[in-house]
Amino acid sequence: MADDQTGHEDVLRELNGALAWEMRAEVLYNHYAAYVKGIHRLHLKPYFEGEANESVMHGKAVREQIVKLGGEATRQRDPTEIVHTTDYREMLREAFETETKAADGYKRLLELVDFDPELYDAIEQISFEEQRSIEELSQLID
Repeated sequence: MADDQTGHEDVLRELNGALAWEMRAEVLYNHYAAYVKGIHRLHLKPYFEGEANESVMHGKAVREQIVKLGGEATRQRDPTEIVHTTDYREMLREAFETETKAADGYKRLLELVDFDPELYDAIEQISFEEQRSIEELSQLID
């Protein structure tokens, strides 16, 4: 499998980047679920918790693909700062930026994984979900 891993270095690097970003998103969303205040807590707390759970599931799917390719999955989240705030508007803007960065990574991956239909399908499904999150957040920000 070592030869396969060497042949897939770019894919593994992008997969690990996506995994690190998903781990960061999980922390961000759980943090915001805990800190959202006021009347907006009624709707945003469950929304943020759902997004955190989605990030866990995306991370699991990406991790499985890394293992399948013979790679070693990162255990470190992306180091991009998670802004602490109790302002729900800022939380939504930060979430939008997070989803946009994640979606960009999955778009790059789709260009690299056409050699494996199962991998392509897994990444495409995650990419669709990231796009849905971007669209939802753009509506919430207005």
